Amino acid sequence: MPALTVGTDCTIADTATLGVGDGGGETVLGDNAVIRSGTLIYRDVTIGDRFRTGHDTLIRENSSIGDDVLVGTRSVVDGDVQIGSAVSLQTGTYVPPETIIGDNVFFGPHAVVTNDPYPIRETSHITGAEIQDNVSIGANATILPGLAIGEGSFVAAGALVTEDVPPETLAIGTPATHRPLPEKLSGKNHIP
Repeated sequence: MPALTVGTDCTIADTATLGVGDGGGETVLGDNAVIRSGTLIYRDVTIGDRFRTGHDTLIRENSSIGDDVLVGTRSVVDGDVQIGSAVSLQTGTYVPPETIIGDNVFFGPHAVVTNDPYPIRETSHITGAEIQDNVSIGANATILPGLAIGEGSFVAAGALVTEDVPPETLAIGTPATHRPLPEKLSGKNHIP
């Protein structure tokens, strides 16, 4: 039987599965969550209040998620991930192990973070990226392993980020180059 604690006023679809896997830890889901059909959440996951998923979402073991977080349809949080509060991972986002995401962070549809610098070619230590507070990452952007995306920065849609992005900077292009952050993009994200 899964070790599962569910807060008050939660809506969980009949086809969602919570607390699965071989781990011995507990899955904790805060108050006022909405878990949609096809969602699979493993053991050893702690999730705050007002959490929402899209359909067919996967959240693997040893992950910690704050309050007011959306993990969109067909998104994957692949375990050993830390996610702050007021985070929006839109449809098809991929977040690999060892990734840290701060507060008030937005990922556009199909944004991808990577953690293996030499997939299949060499044995290497996986290193997730650190996405700091108030970062926006556009649709289809890719963040390479071990990078820091600085507070308040903005990664444009389709960008391929190959080096750290300083705070309050616009990263645009493939490979991404850095530009001053336009005034209209500065300040905090307003994630409901």
